[in-house]
Amino acid sequence: MSNKETKHMSNLSFRILALIHDNPIRSVFCDPYKLLRVAGLKRGQKVLEVGCGPGFFTIPAAKIVGEEGVVYAVDVHPPAIERVKEKIEIEGIKNAKPILTNASDTGLPDQSIDLAFIFGLRYIAGGLENVIAEIHRILRPEGVLSFEKTKGSAKKLIDEVERGGFIYSGQHARIFIFRKSKAVKIEASELKK
Repeated sequence: MSNKETKHMSNLSFRILALIHDNPIRSVFCDPYKLLRVAGLKRGQKVLEVGCGPGFFTIPAAKIVGEEGVVYAVDVHPPAIERVKEKIEIEGIKNAKPILTNASDTGLPDQSIDLAFIFGLRYIAGGLENVIAEIHRILRPEGVLSFEKTKGSAKKLIDEVERGGFIYSGQHARIFIFRKSKAVKIEASELKK
């Protein structure tokens, strides 16, 4: 991983983000359990969290999937992974696996994940099309990809994800749901055309 990829967020910016995410009041306005259930998380699933940051969704996701499931929490920022590891230890969570890597190259086996979710990201290291290609590779047939709605065009996001081999299934609350298409995998290079 290049220095450019790992340095996209300053440590000061991360500390500010962590203060906001770790504030107990945030859960009143943004219930992570509710959003994760809307995204499709269920007991026993193997889940990929793209851009876990300080872990606001990681612990709730691990609790939802239970001991039979696992959550792979991926981020390119080392302090994010360290913070998630601290939370996992404090909570005694055994089924969350923080991974310091770019989400466009997770290292996870083909077709090993039931659901991937991307919440709250404004910047995606490696580019969205590369992350979509990687998620398509690691999702099981008809697996689910869930995006939290962010600023920008919903149509543009839907079009880009569909070009990556997914079928838009609809929006629930502020979560866009996509299912992996049974069609042939589309390479990231094809998405850039």
